[in-house]
Amino acid sequence: MENHSLPRTAAFFDLDKTVIAKSSALTFSKSFYQGGLINRRAVLRTAYAQFVFLAGGADHDQMERMREYLSALCRGWNVQQVREIVAETLHALIDPIIYDEAASLIEEHHIAGRDVVIVSTSGAEVVEPIGALLGADRVVATRMVVEDGCFTGEVEYYAYGPTKAEAIVELAKSEGYDLTRCYAYSDSATDIPMLESVGHPHAVNPDRTLRREASVRGWPILSFDRPVRLKQRLPSLSMPPRPVMAVAAAVSAAAATAGLVWYASRRRAPSPGATALHPIEHYARI
Repeated sequence: MENHSLPRTAAFFDLDKTVIAKSSALTFSKSFYQGGLINRRAVLRTAYAQFVFLAGGADHDQMERMREYLSALCRGWNVQQVREIVAETLHALIDPIIYDEAASLIEEHHIAGRDVVIVSTSGAEVVEPIGALLGADRVVATRMVVEDGCFTGEVEYYAYGPTKAEAIVELAKSEGYDLTRCYAYSDSATDIPMLESVGHPHAVNPDRTLRREASVRGWPILSFDRPVRLKQRLPSLSMPPRPVMAVAAAVSAAAATAGLVWYASRRRAPSPGATALHPIEHYARI
């Protein structure tokens, strides 16, 4: 655990292809179609965008085109309906694509006493529920302008490139983080400013530009390739979650009690002609 007399620290995680194996914004396209928000053509277009994103990531120009497309696409959407669709399909769509390695890192940072912050270019309506699913302490995400409960198609805050780094610096000021002791993880060269803002940057599944930059700067390069549902993950042997520890303690206590009962039953020898009680039967009569 960290020494709490020292300044607080945090671990900042990009989301897409860093914590989860796909684009979070595009993953819900089929659900939005089923909810009547988009048409079949839009589903096909987002599926193609997802393919391009997975094949090689997205550079600055591609990210700009995606931002413009998604901003226009969501114009007029009811915000509450979007939140409800995301909540209803979150576990089915996101849980299977969470990298096991990323989930382990999040656990390790929490055990070390660090806050975990998700910093994503995707919209807050998608990122915030994912952050809650992952147990993140805070979320930084793109925010759209909302009027009369609907998206206008305009962007209020775009969490991308340098603005991610600016948000991290602002969080450090408000939360008292010592950025020289903080960690950051991302797959994209567009997040180099974010990685530069902390003392422990890491490239995860990096695109070619980030891989080259990380090699030059001596940043660790991590490979995440094991998506797994959170409920299927085995607890850490060194620090099991509290529910597991509680169950283990209960089992140990039960075993100890059973052992004492068995020992007591053996010492109480049955009288001649009497039927010896099984330890469990003896325990039931006490």
